Amino acid sequence: MLAALARLFVLRPFLTMAILGIPIVILIAVGLITIIALKFVVFVVLPICLVVWVLRKLFWTRENP
Repeated sequence: MLAALARLFVLRPFLTMAILGIPIVILIAVGLITIIALKFVVFVVLPICLVVWVLRKLFWTRENP
């Protein structure tokens, strides 16, 4: 059965690409999107939150909640 499957992949390269290539492309895309999302959180969201937190700590008083 493995020999027949290997022969099928050799004879039909587009089928091989569809079966083996698309999951690999999807994994690469998901990994890149994850890296971009993490970079966005680390380099955009966290610094903004830190600046807002520091400014609130510096200028917040008990009379002005």
